[in-house]
Amino acid sequence: MGAQDTLTRPDIDEALAELPDWRFRMGGLSAALKCPTSAGALDLFAAIGALAQAANHHPDVDWRYDTLFVVLSSHDAGNKVSARDVSLARGISASAAKAGAVSRPELLRAVEIAMDTADYTAVAPVWAAALGFKAAEPDELRDPAGRLPTLWFQQTQTPNANRFHFDIHVPASEAQRVLAEVEAAGAVLDRSNAPQFVVATDAQGNRLCICTEEGRNA
Repeated sequence: MGAQDTLTRPDIDEALAELPDWRFRMGGLSAALKCPTSAGALDLFAAIGALAQAANHHPDVDWRYDTLFVVLSSHDAGNKVSARDVSLARGISASAAKAGAVSRPELLRAVEIAMDTADYTAVAPVWAAALGFKAAEPDELRDPAGRLPTLWFQQTQTPNANRFHFDIHVPASEAQRVLAEVEAAGAVLDRSNAPQFVVATDAQGNRLCICTEEGRNA
């Protein structure tokens, strides 16, 4: 398999079995790496940059004090996971171990904003213009800089009265803990689509979905 070849979901799962720091989330490989110090996080950041440069790759890295949030996907392969991402993940984990960093998968959360609509083509251009977003998949808009949440149009002939909801993506390994906390806080859970997603409704009827990578294609 060439470095540019995208991986199937079984390929990704097989690779992740040997990459305990990493999770498959929202089309990419993600890791949260907590270093002993803030300076150590910056050193690891520099090491990741050197690895990426050598691989001619462009990971997304977010530095937050002593923790780095890293997302790997191949932009030149349609933002899919490729063999090159797996190779870079392996190198980053090796550098993280040398830096004394530990994996914190419970910190891996991402928010996608969903809008119920019977015809997303009628409204998407307005939101793209206002947000400066670009079309990714036919039914979603993304921030080209990767800073803001994706806006996904949920096609339905029966839009909910509250048209907006959050899709909160968490690793499958953390989902049951998160769901227990959400339920304890007062939400009613609809688990009919678990483990891919669980719909939570708060006391005022507002909805959110706790989503995982389970049941999703690469």
